[in-house]
Amino acid sequence: MTDSGVETELKIPVADLAQVRSTLAACGATLVHDNEREVNLLLDTADRELAARGCVLRLRRYGARRVLTFKGPAAYEGRIKVRTEHELEIGNLEAMLAVFEALGFSSAARYEKDREAWRFEGVEVVLDHTPMGEFVEVEGPASQLEPVARSLGLDPTQAVRGSYMSLWQEFRTRNPERDLEPDMVFER
Repeated sequence: MTDSGVETELKIPVADLAQVRSTLAACGATLVHDNEREVNLLLDTADRELAARGCVLRLRRYGARRVLTFKGPAAYEGRIKVRTEHELEIGNLEAMLAVFEALGFSSAARYEKDREAWRFEGVEVVLDHTPMGEFVEVEGPASQLEPVARSLGLDPTQAVRGSYMSLWQEFRTRNPERDLEPDMVFER
């Protein structure tokens, strides 16, 4: 997450989050947030105006936090995603959802992941377990992302483009036999 209004990140798929976690601990990184289920609800208008513009309006529940996020269209500098991001802590997610519904927004998608967050070398490193696999996001100043990724044993050239929802749709397309739901949620 960012306070600057600009998000810069690498999203790297990994085979083993335990190895990255071990490396973070060995390097002296600080655990900021224990592993916890994160639930995200994407909102849009009926004609999907925000998606058409490449924007995201999201309500997130992560532990005790409730966060409203707006993200502008993504651009890429190599593998690094750069986009405008504004976040606001909110007290009542359900009330905020009701406000947006009254304004003509509705749920466009839902996605879940189990996430833990670390601080290392001035950047945030999050370990995400999702229904389609495991990812490490490295977020902070663009000049530090690739060096930090390498110091954790990650290959920045393996970073993927796209949001979790666009990656989920690609995953569903590659795995039609699994008959996966449009929302990226864990099986109950």
